[in-house]
Amino acid sequence: MSGNKWLAPYWAAVFCVTISHCDAQTYPVRPIRMIVPYAAGGGVDVMARLIAPRLSERLGQQVVVDNRAGATGNIGAELAARSVPDCYTVLMAGAAIAINVSLYAKPPFELTKDLAPVTLVANSPNIVLVHPSLPAKSIRELIALAHSRPGQLNYASGGSGSTLHLTAELFKTMTHVDIVHIPYKSTGPAILAVISGEASMAMPPLAGMMGHVESGRLRALAVTSSKRLSTLPNLPTVAESGVPGFESGQWYAVLVPTGTPADIVNRLQTDLVQVVRAPDVVAHITREGTFPLGSTPPECGRFIAREIDKWAKVVKASGARVE
Repeated sequence: MSGNKWLAPYWAAVFCVTISHCDAQTYPVRPIRMIVPYAAGGGVDVMARLIAPRLSERLGQQVVVDNRAGATGNIGAELAARSVPDCYTVLMAGAAIAINVSLYAKPPFELTKDLAPVTLVANSPNIVLVHPSLPAKSIRELIALAHSRPGQLNYASGGSGSTLHLTAELFKTMTHVDIVHIPYKSTGPAILAVISGEASMAMPPLAGMMGHVESGRLRALAVTSSKRLSTLPNLPTVAESGVPGFESGQWYAVLVPTGTPADIVNRLQTDLVQVVRAPDVVAHITREGTFPLGSTPPECGRFIAREIDKWAKVVKASGARVE
């Protein structure tokens, strides 16, 4: 789906609706619910729990994180999309929300019609993690091991069509290896599966993962960015490790139900950008290899439109589909 086909009517719907009892001068007057469409422990959840208390301080009302996992994020996202646009429901979304547009034959809601962008919060490359018992200490060794044991290695994902799944499928396609997919409910359980040795490896977003590496519970082989990270200069990229052109990543964005008044959207955007760019937040997330963004609603909308188009091609190539 091309972004140009929906942006104009989309923004007209977003900014032409006004709800009289929701005014930027008095907003908010009660707690705000931030829906995270994944279980606790994954990258989106970690980002939400970092942002929520700081946003609470700026707004003067509690921002409550509400985890609603399932269907690769669709359950929580649909809940947000169907919520009354009364300024008190926001969604912390990740890259999978753009993937789901083409992954599901009959999606339960229409991303470009039912949800309105507020701002891009941050982005993060993925990281290739393996259980320490796996006899592979580099991407080249992993590829060689997989070729020597076709169908014997497996990887954990946060569900079919998740960024973990499609990043690994892209890796399989580009390296011609046979590694078995084991889907879990979300990123958190998938990572626990690798830590326990139930799964051989995973390729999750970098955010929140370095603690597991530093503790020795997981081994990091590479990051999926196009260049090495300044915060992890000794960790190579997948691309430089024998898979040229390989690149994937996670992003985080705040969305609201379409129809949320423009003045409230702009108020939220201003406060969120201030939170994301605060020195303590920048220092915290950059240590994890995540990079703060902060964008206008239209910029966020255009970015998501591009992501929908990009991942549609990957979904088609991988054959992934959810009915």
